[in-house]
Amino acid sequence: MSQEYDLVILGGGTGGYVAAIRASQLGLKTAIVEKGKLGGTCLHKGCIPSKALLRSAEVFRAAKHSEDFGVMTSEVTYNFGKVQERKNKIIDTLHKGVQHLMKQGKIDVYEGLGRILGPSIFSPLPGTISVEMNNGEENEMLIPKNVVIATGSRPRTLPGLDIDGEYVLTSDEALELMTLPASIIIVGGGVIGIEWASMLSDFGVEVTVIEYADRIIPTEDHEISKEMQRLMKKKGVKLVTGAKVLSETLVKGEGVTISAEVKAGVKEFKAEKLLISVGRQANVEGIGLENTEIQIEKGFIVTNEFYQTKESHIYAIGDVNGGLQLAHVASHEGIIAVEHIAGKDPSVLDYNLVSRCIYSNPEVSSVGITEAQAKDKGHKVKVGKFSFRAIGKALVFGESDGFVKIVADEETNDILGVHMIGPHVTDMITEAGLAMVLDATPWEIAHTIHPHPTLSEAIGEAALAVDGRAIHS
Repeated sequence: MSQEYDLVILGGGTGGYVAAIRASQLGLKTAIVEKGKLGGTCLHKGCIPSKALLRSAEVFRAAKHSEDFGVMTSEVTYNFGKVQERKNKIIDTLHKGVQHLMKQGKIDVYEGLGRILGPSIFSPLPGTISVEMNNGEENEMLIPKNVVIATGSRPRTLPGLDIDGEYVLTSDEALELMTLPASIIIVGGGVIGIEWASMLSDFGVEVTVIEYADRIIPTEDHEISKEMQRLMKKKGVKLVTGAKVLSETLVKGEGVTISAEVKAGVKEFKAEKLLISVGRQANVEGIGLENTEIQIEKGFIVTNEFYQTKESHIYAIGDVNGGLQLAHVASHEGIIAVEHIAGKDPSVLDYNLVSRCIYSNPEVSSVGITEAQAKDKGHKVKVGKFSFRAIGKALVFGESDGFVKIVADEETNDILGVHMIGPHVTDMITEAGLAMVLDATPWEIAHTIHPHPTLSEAIGEAALAVDGRAIHS
């Protein structure tokens, strides 16, 4: 059985379903092929479930310190089964919402594995999609004018560290734990590793993070990394940087033991479980790319600025194309790709204007380039920095660690980057992102009245600090 479409999207994650909705708005007959559940990694194995767990950890931590606020409680405990139940309820609610959006947009959804076929009786070009249906029914043949590949990514592993779901985990398996271990080793101190370290530590787990680079969250501004390292240690998290894990030393049974090369030699680490958090790899296998002229480099699909592959009618968005592996980026790439298909001449995405967030405690958010990157690019920089310790709302919250840092060009006064660590900064970064989109200067941010008392006052004060004019420092 075959069906013709203007567009077929392989993958119903954040990038895929948003692209489908935009295509529907533009009048394109659209279908999605999804082998798992609509919403993809972000909804089911990433952004949403991990943030639900982080929120429960945040509430538990706050409850343990309630006496600081004059609220007296008896001994505070948690029920991790209930924590997981809440997480799953949130996922289910959002999943039903995505299903509703597909029905509302009259978007056909095929539940199964889609593979791109080469030229055939259906089409002289590669792109016909054969769908191996999950329910075991006969394969569906979809004949699209255009294809968007949005198959996402999966956790990367290290050679020799086989994932068994009991002792050695990725974030996928960790999200399904019904009880927490007493101790855990996290290999990788990037975004995902630090989020897990923060959450597990707040739940009382003994956490050790082993990071290959010389600092944790190494893609962030150096001062942000330094502050995060200080605050993670304050939580009791053990951080080992500049360390190379020796996979061959892994021993399982009665927990795990593994060694790593550090500056002083080889050091052994022991815990109940081992969490591998070393990035993600694109899902490019088994979808028929070998039947096309599509190029793969370093495990990712090569595209142009509109996400066209070498096959001009086939596009690739999100984690599979090697760009920023962020859900909001995948969504915007999907919109751009669909608008290009529809002949709408969309603007190219400027990745320098994409906000990035880490949902640990404390939170981290940033947009633009770091101070070091600015200097490497030849900018003569000026920096404004303001601590949350001088912000009344932060003291009211009982969360005054961290700061806002603005990096600007001394000659042009252009904002080059904004970096924050502290309470609720992931909800504050959009102001900085908008400022960069509008090419605002620190002066313009400073003269935007920030209401008092709010956490956002730190942004206004940091903007004043760029020119040495901060009021409360």
